[in-house]
Amino acid sequence: MRHFGHIAPEVRQRLFHREPCEFTPDSPARLLSAALGATLYSPATRPRLADDILKQTGRGVVSMVLCLEDSIDDADVAAGEENLVRQFADLAGRPAAAEPPLLFVRVRTPEQIPDLTRRLGPSVRLLSGFVLPKFTGERGVPFLEAVAAAEASSGRRLFAMPVLESPELLYRESRVETLEGIFRAVDKYRERVLALRLGVTDFCSSYGLRRAPDMTAYDVQVVASVIADVVNMLGRADGSGFTVTGPVWEYFRVQERMFKPQLRRSPFLEGQAEELRERLIEHAMDGLLREISLDQANGLLGKTCIHPSHVLPVHALSVVSHEEFSDAQDILRPERGGGGVLRSAYTNKMNEVKPHRAWAERTLLRAEVFGVAHGDVGFVDLLAAGIPT
Repeated sequence: MRHFGHIAPEVRQRLFHREPCEFTPDSPARLLSAALGATLYSPATRPRLADDILKQTGRGVVSMVLCLEDSIDDADVAAGEENLVRQFADLAGRPAAAEPPLLFVRVRTPEQIPDLTRRLGPSVRLLSGFVLPKFTGERGVPFLEAVAAAEASSGRRLFAMPVLESPELLYRESRVETLEGIFRAVDKYRERVLALRLGVTDFCSSYGLRRAPDMTAYDVQVVASVIADVVNMLGRADGSGFTVTGPVWEYFRVQERMFKPQLRRSPFLEGQAEELRERLIEHAMDGLLREISLDQANGLLGKTCIHPSHVLPVHALSVVSHEEFSDAQDILRPERGGGGVLRSAYTNKMNEVKPHRAWAERTLLRAEVFGVAHGDVGFVDLLAAGIPT
């Protein structure tokens, strides 16, 4: 699989200076954590789940979470598990060309993990891991132990993606202690933790809040403070940190807006691109695009998504620009090992080798999985190439 693999090869050649790399569920964890992109959530109870998964793969989805937790009723958990087992068997029996994305199951209890792994039988080869809800140091360890046991019994490498969404993490008086406990747990199982996910909807619910479609998570100060502290303690670039993914965007159509649209007209050319801008605004994508940009500015990579229309914007804004790529390459040249300052090849900024080194390394990893755009290609071109007309 690869990002933008659903787009025709000749279109990719026109868009990319360097095309996104190919990867598989067996690729190195460091690559997969960067490649998650827009992780699309789906209730595990959907009756045609196997068809839905392959349909979304054809639209550019490379990671999905099949949810047995908050997205389904408590009374439907057993039926959801049974459906999941059936749908995995269905997928496993499809032609080899019908390759699904990275598939994760969001469970409710640690006990579900070995039980589901056993019930999946041979189709467990399609499973990449589990999403662990309401993760804290105390509650999380049994989940991580269960993932380790399931991996040992199945012979299949399985990853964990803890969701950071508990009230203890939100409340100021318990936040640091909770973050320290989370770090101890995930550090112990570091080779198994693919990424940490932020449960911003749960954060908001603790205060009876819900952000509007023309607001981002960063406009809700109590939420923004948690994101900052999670990145501070769990997302460091010194080798101790983890990939932290962006929060879910809840909206996919706006009936009425209070504030002016947040998409400037200038990046959109006349004709089809202007129509694209109107469609993005109509479907609340201007707020989503702003939040993705803020995610990246705050050290987050990838995003939880609940609607297929959110996938391409996340991926389009994850592509590395030619200017970023040029700067990152210059900073990491072997002869720059001693440090120093240099003017960028675009002659519009200072590149300071030592302070910018970690940024450059992260940028080249993102370039590997999402590709590098040609110098004259922007996110509007990437969106226009992939959004159905």
